[in-house]
This record gives sequence, structure tokens and C-alpha cells, in this order.
Amino acid sequence: MKKYICLTYFLLLYSFTYKVMGQESKKITDSISVISHVTDSVLYHKIEKLEKDVSYQKKRESHFMVVGLATMGFVVTSNTLFQNGVTTKTNTNSLADADRFEFSPMLLWRHGKKLLIEFEPSWNGNSLGVNWGDVSYFVKPGFIVRAGYLVLPFGIYNKRLAAGWINKLGSDPVGVADSPPGSDFGVEIEGGLPLGSMKWSYDVSLTNGMQLLKDGTLQNAGIVDNNQNKTVTGRLALLPFSNSSLEVGVSGLYGKVGDAGSNQTSAISTMYAFDINFVQKVGPIQVNAKGQYNQVNISSVKYKNPTDSSSYTFKNNSSSFFGQLSLRPISAPGILKNFEVAGRYVGYTTPAMSSWGAITNEYDVALDYWLTWRSVIKLVYESQEIKNNTPVNLGGSPGGWNRINNFIIQYSVQF
Repeated sequence: MKKYICLTYFLLLYSFTYKVMGQESKKITDSISVISHVTDSVLYHKIEKLEKDVSYQKKRESHFMVVGLATMGFVVTSNTLFQNGVTTKTNTNSLADADRFEFSPMLLWRHGKKLLIEFEPSWNGNSLGVNWGDVSYFVKPGFIVRAGYLVLPFGIYNKRLAAGWINKLGSDPVGVADSPPGSDFGVEIEGGLPLGSMKWSYDVSLTNGMQLLKDGTLQNAGIVDNNQNKTVTGRLALLPFSNSSLEVGVSGLYGKVGDAGSNQTSAISTMYAFDINFVQKVGPIQVNAKGQYNQVNISSVKYKNPTDSSSYTFKNNSSSFFGQLSLRPISAPGILKNFEVAGRYVGYTTPAMSSWGAITNEYDVALDYWLTWRSVIKLVYESQEIKNNTPVNLGGSPGGWNRINNFIIQYSVQF
């Protein structure tokens, strides 16, 4: 699901360990930097202190570390629903912010120089889940092999930006963070190398894949595959500038999703994504821009009508995107440099002739105050409008809409 930033820290620590042992530090630092350019440059440089804290560790020793993150807050919600000519309005509030509350310790065990075990459980206030749990083997600089419950290498949001203390806004972008599902069981290879003055990175996984449900939506197949085919997911990225200020990436996913022996057994999911990440100081201001576009296509099969159990079909294609910009006056005097303003626009369109057809548009604005480089307080306003796009014969209410406005006070920390 989330919070893959902790792996970045390990890669930095791994590079630093090589330096104190006198082993080709420059070569390792150059190759690892391709993978580790996943946070703002300010955070990247401040990790030096953490490197120094573990530099005393000796070669081939085993080390155990607990890190993680927590997000909590307060939200006031106004929900206006227009359906079948009737308008209904409700107001609610939640202390601790039930929809965004998270406590996720992450357990790291490193055995020698090559092996790392990661496990991140997560409690959302109601249930306990697992974001990921895997074993990584560092074959050589720029080449990592991983197996277990993985975060899929599709786009940049789930694997790099979803942690509460990295996300500049209060919520995940709908349709981007949850389509496709963020994690799966399988194997993965990841790495990157210099390309002249540029850098490039790769990340490819082979996993059980997803399961197509009777209404046309997707969910994780789980640890037991629902068919005998596997899903391939991959991302290639290029950092064209020597200072790594810009990263552009392209992702793809392909695999069968229908249950074996069902009338949907031939269903295939084809997905692709484009992403961009730009972080650069422009005068006294740090400019941070990010974006991602997802396209999800499912081949034509028969689905079940929820109103009368008859069969029907539709063009099962969905798209989603987000664009985000934040500005921080890092050269300002006093506490002014701790403030950051951020804005984001999100769009999500699901199939028009399905039982879950809708067009969602959302804009978010935030004022963030950084207590430290990994601890932030956010004041966020979110406005989301969902237009119903489901036909009447499938239980829909064409012309209906739902407007949800949230005011959020949120605290996030990485520990």
C-alpha cells in the first residue's frame, strides 16, 4: 500500500556503510542515488544525521531497527447528496480523523551487507492490516532482488508519495492510490545506473495479480491465485538532469484477472501510467511539482446485473490523474521558512454503463507547517464532487451527484 520511503533510508545507510569500510564509495553512491531520489531534496540531505548514527556498525553484523509513521487529526465533513430529485445534507466530525488515521510501525532486520527483511503492519483505528512484508537481497549496486508481499511498481504515488508526512495534502488522490491495488504477492527486481550525465531506473515485478469481480471491479487475488497466470508490472524512469531535479516515468501492467473455470476466465487487464516528479529551488522558493495519470482497461466479458441477475457487458475502461504543486520559502527568515502551501487537482472516471459509473473531480489546498524535516502539521480543505453515471436499469440515478467538503487538521510524523 504505502510508505516505501523507509527503504530509501536503508539504501542510503547501506551506501554509507560502504564508505566507512573503504569500499568504492563513489560508485555506490552514484548508482544508489537513482533509486533514492524519491523525496524532496531537503529531506534527502538531512538524512546524513541518520547515517552517522549507525556508522559504527561492523561488517557482516545483524542489525534490527524499528521505524514507521503515524497520521492523526480532526475532520469536519459536509456531505450534500442529490438523488431522484431529493437533496439530503449531513454534517459530521471525527476526532482522530477516522478515514485518515494510521499507525504503522515498520520492522527492519538487516543481516550482513546483502539481506534486508521488512515488515510494516498498519492499524487504521478499526482493523490491523499489512502494507507490505518482504525480503530484499542486494546483489550489487544498482541491482536488488525482492520477494514477498510487495508494493507494485506502478506509477510513483503508492510506492513513494503516500506516507502522511510526505503527502502535502490530507488524503490520497482517489482513483490513483487505489487503482490498481497497491500491493501483491510475488517477486521483484529493482535498480538503476548512471547514463552519462543522466540516470535511469527500472523496477519490474511478477505477482499473483488481481481478481475481476462480477460487477467489473478489481481486487487483489491474495496469496492464493485465482487462476494459473501471473501479472507483470514494471516502471522505467529517467532523470535527465545531473542534479536529479526532474524524474519522468512510464509504467505498465498486464495479466489475466478472471477466475479459472468461470465465464470471465478470459478477462485480461492492461494498465499503463505516466508520472512526473520535479523538485528545484527557484530563487528563495523550493518548487515541488508532481503528477500521475493512470489508465485501466479490462477486456470484454459478461457481467451480472445487480438488479435482476441478468448478464450484460460494457466497455470496462477507467482513468484517473492528479496534478500537485507546493511552494516553500526555504530561504525566508525565522519560522516563515517552515511554512509550505500546496494544491492538488484530482480526476477519476469509471465506466459509464457500469453499476459503479461516476465522474469524480476534486481540488485540495493546504497550509503546512514543518516542525522538523519529518514532522508536519497541516490545515487542509478538500472539495470533491461525484456525478452519478450509472443507468437506471443497473440501479443508478443519472443526473444525481454528491458533494463532499472536508476541513482537516492533521499531524503526521515519521519516526
